[in-house]
Amino acid sequence: MRTGIDILESEIIKEYPNVLEILLCDQTTHKNIFWATDNYSHIGESFSFFSQILPDLITGDYGSIIMPRVHKDKILQLSRSKVMAEVFTPSWICNAQNNLIDSSWFGKANVFNKEILLNNGTKTWETTKGNIAFPKGKTWEDYIRDTRLEISCGEAPYLVSRYDTTTGEFIPIENRVGILDRKLRVINENVASIDEWLQATQTAYKNIYGFEWQGDSLLLAREALLTTFIENYAYKFGTEPLLESIQNIAYIISWNVWQMDGLKGVLPNSCTDTIKENSNLFGNSEKKTIKCKGCELQNILLHNGIYCIIMDWEEKDKQTGKKGKITRFIDLLNK
Repeated sequence: MRTGIDILESEIIKEYPNVLEILLCDQTTHKNIFWATDNYSHIGESFSFFSQILPDLITGDYGSIIMPRVHKDKILQLSRSKVMAEVFTPSWICNAQNNLIDSSWFGKANVFNKEILLNNGTKTWETTKGNIAFPKGKTWEDYIRDTRLEISCGEAPYLVSRYDTTTGEFIPIENRVGILDRKLRVINENVASIDEWLQATQTAYKNIYGFEWQGDSLLLAREALLTTFIENYAYKFGTEPLLESIQNIAYIISWNVWQMDGLKGVLPNSCTDTIKENSNLFGNSEKKTIKCKGCELQNILLHNGIYCIIMDWEEKDKQTGKKGKITRFIDLLNK
């Protein structure tokens, strides 16, 4: 796979059979993720809000129409910010906030890097040298199993920082600051064999989550997570992983980074109003609109839309006895 911030879907199809299909899968509906935006509807009916994103729509004759926000038309960027409150965060801010999480977990600051204030008021960072040291009572295995979630993830800059989403600047592996990037650094430092590395990396991927409304941004996030896996494997072992390993990671990603209205816990715009028709005493029919109770009462537990499901990889399924239990996202709110 070529190095760059824009991952071409046609390249994925050519080099990694069936992987794009996995990345487009919506585990809740067993269909594909859908556009959930009208930004592409001018191209044709297949690009309308509720249409599924199909491989032939984002490759071939249509070209590479899905691209990072920094490559999108400036007018479109402003429109998405206004309509969907789409705001992308500079990498130095993602780093600062991720550092706060790690400072709490490790009990000290500057574990992965040291923040540096520049003359223009922004910040950058200097990556720490040597292997990460763990506090008493905690191990590197504990760190990669620590579960973390990026809400309204967009292109998932808090999870993986392959590039700065505001400038488009590519970030080398050793200087990345995302939640998953840090887990992978720890794995790279503590694991030598390929089998152990793959097992630990799958554990890391199973313990990072994110959700996003818009289908194009969701696919970009999923692609960034997958490419991060391929890049780290090549960084560690000098070659690309086997197709089966890539497909396995893509499958985990399809569960853990999903399409959802974060305020409702359902698929975007899946709540509906129903029309109930009754006959009165005089034989005349009366129509009454019944609104979604969840929307009406702003209660996340009462929506009539399609509630999103995710995989709890550690909890055992009662029927099979094996690890991996499918659960509704909203059911986790009670835990």
